[in-house]
Amino acid sequence: MSLCVIPARGGSKRIPKKNIKLFFGRPMISWSISVAIDSNCFDHIIVSTDCEETANIAEREGAEIIFKRPKSLSNDIVGTVPVIAHAIKEAEKVW
Repeated sequence: MSLCVIPARGGSKRIPKKNIKLFFGRPMISWSISVAIDSNCFDHIIVSTDCEETANIAEREGAEIIFKRPKSLSNDIVGTVPVIAHAIKEAEKVW
């Protein structure tokens, strides 16, 4: 199985809710999702987020939301590797 994980934390301090802000007429998160879909490289495209609005947009754009990212992985000091590792563990429970 090939898995695409798109990290999209809701609590950015520099640009609040940046993943759902419009960029050339579309929410920012939709650009990443559409590129992943168009690549035809992945069996599953999931978004790791702690934001309900981001999750709703991601699902509408074709990504899967199989979990809500925990608060412990949703702060300014957590790196990408733990977020991706968490997403893989959650995906293993589903598929």
